[in-house]
Amino acid sequence: MTMIENDLNILARTLYGEGRGEYNKADGGLAALIAIGNVIMNRVKKGGWFGKSIAEVCQKPWQFSCWNTGDPNLTVIQNIPKDDAIFKICQEVATALIANKWPDLTKGCDHYYSRLLSNPPKWALNRQPKLRLGLHQFYQLGV
Repeated sequence: MTMIENDLNILARTLYGEGRGEYNKADGGLAALIAIGNVIMNRVKKGGWFGKSIAEVCQKPWQFSCWNTGDPNLTVIQNIPKDDAIFKICQEVATALIANKWPDLTKGCDHYYSRLLSNPPKWALNRQPKLRLGLHQFYQLGV
C-alpha cells in the first residue's frame, strides 16, 4: 500500500469511527463527515506536534478516540464490512478532502468533541466553539 493509499484508508476509517452516527441525522449528514475531515486536514497543514501525514495525525495517541486502545470503536474501524454504505461515503469524502475538493466548513478549526461526553475536555473549558454541527462542537485553538 502506498503512503497515499494508506492515508486515504486511515482518513476514511477515522471519519467512519468518529462520525458514522452523524451521517443519518438531519443536523449532521455529509457536512458532519466533511467537518471532521476538515479538522484532520487542518492539523496536517499545521504539522508540528500534530504530525506530518494524515495517518500520523489520525493515529496520534489520544487525539481521535476511535484509534485509542480499549475504545470500542477501534474494533469497529478495524472490521468494517466491505459493503458498508456509510464507509463507502467516508471513502468518497476522504478522497475529496485529500484532493482539496471540499470547503473548510470549520473555517480553520483544529479540535472538536462530541457533546455526548459527560464532561467537556479541559482544552474546551471557557472557549466558544466556532461551529456546532450535529453532536460535535468545533474549535480553533491554534496549537
